[in-house]
Amino acid sequence: MTELTELGVAQIRDGVAGGDFTAVEVAQAFNANVAAAQEALNAFIIATPEKAIEAAQATDAKRARGEALGKMGGVPIGMKDLFATFDVQTTAASHMLEGFKPQYESTVSQKLWDAGAGMLGKLNLDQFAMGSSNETSYFGNVISPWKRNDGGNAALAPGGSSGGSSSALAARLCPAATGTDTGGSIRQPAAFTGTTGIKPTYGRCSRWGVVAFASSLDQAGPMARSVQDCAIMLEAMAGFDAKDSTSLDLPVPNWEAALSGDMKGKKVGIPKEYRVDGLDEDVSKSWDDGIAWLKDAGAEIVEISLPHTKYALPTYYIIAPAEASSNLARYDGVRYGLRDLPDGANLQDMYAATRAAGFGPEVKRRILIGTYVLSAGFYDAYYTQAQKVRALIAQDFAKAFEQCDVILAPTAPSAAFGLGENVDDPLKMYLNDVFAVPASLAGLPAMSVPAGLNREGLPLGLQVIGKAFDEQGVLNAGLALEQRAQFSAKPEKWW
Repeated sequence: MTELTELGVAQIRDGVAGGDFTAVEVAQAFNANVAAAQEALNAFIIATPEKAIEAAQATDAKRARGEALGKMGGVPIGMKDLFATFDVQTTAASHMLEGFKPQYESTVSQKLWDAGAGMLGKLNLDQFAMGSSNETSYFGNVISPWKRNDGGNAALAPGGSSGGSSSALAARLCPAATGTDTGGSIRQPAAFTGTTGIKPTYGRCSRWGVVAFASSLDQAGPMARSVQDCAIMLEAMAGFDAKDSTSLDLPVPNWEAALSGDMKGKKVGIPKEYRVDGLDEDVSKSWDDGIAWLKDAGAEIVEISLPHTKYALPTYYIIAPAEASSNLARYDGVRYGLRDLPDGANLQDMYAATRAAGFGPEVKRRILIGTYVLSAGFYDAYYTQAQKVRALIAQDFAKAFEQCDVILAPTAPSAAFGLGENVDDPLKMYLNDVFAVPASLAGLPAMSVPAGLNREGLPLGLQVIGKAFDEQGVLNAGLALEQRAQFSAKPEKWW
């Protein structure tokens, strides 16, 4: 029999329901993998093996009673440590929240537990979800399980901010994980690790109980090893939540049942602006492969224009830090989390000392940028302008979708880079998000699917962007790519 840890969400769900194995056996197998890999990969901030077993026992008891098991029945998952989990430490990978145990459960995690999922632990991430390489976590870097095939042993970035999620998936520490995507933080790590992830339409999944970074951009989504598994998990996560004022009051479609890789009658847009000068040769080739695969699936390929693409990154790096500087003002050492109170300090001193000790360098950098662009003399010059450009970017997509049903582009401009390679150059690091950010600014659903390996033996991802609310179209195009890419590579075990 296939090792249990090689199975995906659908296989585990169906196997548990059919009595091929028990949910407890699945949880034990993944718990063992988590424990064995922790020192080498650092994918989890804390493991919760008892939670996984507890949920599995409940699922097995339900099955014994002949009850329905739920969409995620018997599936243990990793929970990005940005989601509040009742009485389980929730840190956003920051010293600021170390030791914080919420007395409430985020809406998304509660929906997953209600659907029968269990929690293997809280996954590591970039601090407050700010980063593209998982090097800004207070709890240390996450290491990708992948290695270059050049004989070198350089530790590679698993992408960010959901780097713990992507590393754990690729290393078979969990069959699925939650991620959040503000400017590419589900899609880029999925591309770097040969896994699959979808950022749904803004508002599809509740933000209540998710530690905020940039509230008009943050969106939770699933990460897994197949398009079908993402569809199943997204169904469990999505839905209206009155506690989130930006939540979409729409029914949750049955995405899994409607999955189809047939693209006949569909038009796929190829944005000419994404063919940037000096685009990595392997990335360019994988994009051409993707175009051929979608043609083979019956789609018509059309060239489209997204003229404001070149402004997307600077726009994002004004809006996101501005919202972050506002959101992170709540960490003051008074109500929860870290408090640094020097002798003889007044309130202002305590604020300053707490934030100096609690926030990492990247978080401080973004707070400073955000505070600057919101300050009296610069608000109109930067923030107001950025909001106008954001509207133009959304309009570009609206016009493009008059000509096509989905858009195909690379997920990231390169394969995974080595840890430490871009740390001293924030601009180079920010450029990692160049293909992912436009869809985030427009609030559109977008997915990364593995497309193959580059010449160094590292995974590359293709990105499908869809119209608002058309997750089905994105999943279907993703499935057409997945069926033709036949991506089955996995990292050789060294951990």
